[in-house]
Amino acid sequence: MERLPPELSLRILCLLDHRNLATAQLVCRRWKILGSDNSLWCDLFIERWGLDQATFYAPSDSKSWKHVYMVQDRCDRNGLGLKIIREGDDYYLIHQGEIQRHLGSRISKMEGISDSPEHKEEPNLGILDKILFFIGDFEAASAQAKRSRLV
Repeated sequence: MERLPPELSLRILCLLDHRNLATAQLVCRRWKILGSDNSLWCDLFIERWGLDQATFYAPSDSKSWKHVYMVQDRCDRNGLGLKIIREGDDYYLIHQGEIQRHLGSRISKMEGISDSPEHKEEPNLGILDKILFFIGDFEAASAQAKRSRLV
C-alpha cells in the first residue's frame, strides 16, 4: 500500500465499511490521512442513510463528512437527548449525537496506569466520578439489553 498512488489506495479504502475504515486509519499516518478523505465518508453516509439525508446533513463550517457520519451514527445508537455514554473506556456527555464534554476514562482513573502528564490523576474516585461511571455503565447495559430483546 505504501507504493500505491493515493488514487488507487482510495479506491481500495472505499471498499471498506465505516468500522473497518476507522480501524484502517489506525495503521499509519498515510492511512489516517487517506481514510479521512471526505469523499469516502460522504459515500458511506449516502450508502447508509440515503441521498436525501446527506443533502440535509451536509457538513457546514469546518466539519467533515467523517464528523457528520460519526454524529449521525451516535444519534442512531443513543438517541437525540442529553446522555452520558461510554465508548470503549471513555465516558462522554452527548447531546443530539454531538460530544459536549469528555467526562473521563475508567482505566486511567480506576487503575492509575497512564504515564502521560495529561492523564495523571488520583486513583481515588470521588462520589461524582462514581455516579458518572455508574450512569455510563447503566446506559451501556440498558442499550445492550434493548438490542438483545429486539433480536
